[in-house]
Amino acid sequence: MTRYVQPVPAPADPYAGDPLLRSWLERQLGAAGHAAAKGRLGDLAADVVGPLRAAHADAEAHPPTLVRYDPWGARVDRIDTSAGWQAQRVAAARHAVVALPYLESARGTWGAAARVVQHALLHLYGPESATFSCPVAMADGAAALLSLPEVDPGVRDAWLPRLISTDPATAITSGQWMTESTGGSDVARSTTTGRPAADGSWRLTGEKWFCSAADAVMAVALARPEGAGRGSRVLAPFLVPRYAADSPLAGGAAPDTPAPGVTVHRLKDKLGTRALPTAEIGLRDAYALPLGDPARPGLVRAMTLVVVTRVHNAAAAAGGMRRGLAYARAYASARHVAGGALATSPLHRATLGTLAVDAAGAFVLAGHAFALLGRVEVGADPDAAAELRIVAPLAKLATGRLAVSSASEYVESFGGAGYVEDTGVPRLLRDAQVLPIWEGTTNVLALDVLRAVSREDAGEPLLRRLAVAAELARPLSPALADTLAAVTAELRDTLAGITADPQSVALLAGARGLALRLAHALTAALLVEHAAWGDEQAELAARLWTRRWLRHEDIAEDAHHHLDLLG
Repeated sequence: MTRYVQPVPAPADPYAGDPLLRSWLERQLGAAGHAAAKGRLGDLAADVVGPLRAAHADAEAHPPTLVRYDPWGARVDRIDTSAGWQAQRVAAARHAVVALPYLESARGTWGAAARVVQHALLHLYGPESATFSCPVAMADGAAALLSLPEVDPGVRDAWLPRLISTDPATAITSGQWMTESTGGSDVARSTTTGRPAADGSWRLTGEKWFCSAADAVMAVALARPEGAGRGSRVLAPFLVPRYAADSPLAGGAAPDTPAPGVTVHRLKDKLGTRALPTAEIGLRDAYALPLGDPARPGLVRAMTLVVVTRVHNAAAAAGGMRRGLAYARAYASARHVAGGALATSPLHRATLGTLAVDAAGAFVLAGHAFALLGRVEVGADPDAAAELRIVAPLAKLATGRLAVSSASEYVESFGGAGYVEDTGVPRLLRDAQVLPIWEGTTNVLALDVLRAVSREDAGEPLLRRLAVAAELARPLSPALADTLAAVTAELRDTLAGITADPQSVALLAGARGLALRLAHALTAALLVEHAAWGDEQAELAARLWTRRWLRHEDIAEDAHHHLDLLG
């Protein structure tokens, strides 16, 4: 008897096969702007379905290893990574995944919308990058931090060009050494200290507990300057060279050995993101360069980096959801059950259609965050800055949770094969779980949203957008418009209560639910805006998203009927 082997077709080209991505770019960039981006996006998509998919598999199959000593007993703390990981690094540089929004040529072509193009690049690159999207995010955040005017020009000139280089031979990425075992996300409990040296550099001493991209050439670390006092506001960001090649304290050490005072204790054995080297790192008088004046409270400067990495987190969530959907749909077209293709089953079509609604919502929410970030960076738009203050945490927390629930469904859609490691499908779920955790858990971000509302009136721009969307929705669907208007009124009352009593126990206890409600309402508004521009898929997604997440209705029947348009 011939042994049956299930065919597993590859999904379509991630750029050509994603109509929502292409129509979003057409609206955000204009026809000429989108045309200018098509070659770049098409080239990356071709790499993704070819060599980068293979590199992704290689990096996942060969996770990083820590070599503590050389054959003669010298401490080297070398992190060895796979050829696939290195191929992802080269591709990220060559395709300008970090660099694009900083390039004068890109800003000349797209202006503030260079960030929109970058989001599209991430949407294509991230899902099968073996989570090299993480060092990409941190390199971007470090570049944004180095771009601040208060950073010493000498430091900026020495390091920023390397972070935004498109030449793989010179491009570097950055790590992020913020948290410590005593406090985690509560950075106010940080015990890493910094003391000034005579030459203007600093020396850092402390223990950093979760250091992502531990193989990166540099890292941004938080430390408490000597005499700065307690609390988090006084913490300052520092640039720490990872290797002897960039440390003036190294003497005759080999360039690829750790910089003096930097010790890699161990690599983390994580649930997911296994190809990404994450470490516990000790600092003992490690050479560091201040990013801004350490005598001035520096946490607000560090938040420049955090905002960038939060919106990258949202992009990773949305991109992963879209790619998971593509794989699930491809499998359903080839898998036969009960006498027909799984793709023809009304129940399975309803499941995939519902997932497609969630993927569309996550995409526009992440995309909006990138558009706002570009407007802040190019033109210093105060309205965009006010809105980004609340959109960045909302986009991160909502897409992170959607990514996990969607990934669970994708794994289930493959049946038993989805539970077998060498199919690669379990990685969808393992890697998604980091998204609600990194850069602030759902609860941490929900409290950040409350602070933004009570201290900065950051809810007002969001309420204005909702009100406008309700009017835009009227010609599309009176029911959709009525729902948006009612939710806007409800949220206006709730946000007024936060302003009146920000320490209300009821509001604090319900902060997660409120933040998700805000995010879901904002997503509905963004889908309506795109639908009003003329996108039929966005109009359908807006109707179903609003019913699913704002009215909490079952959308299975409509999701089944409209899967082909949604997906």
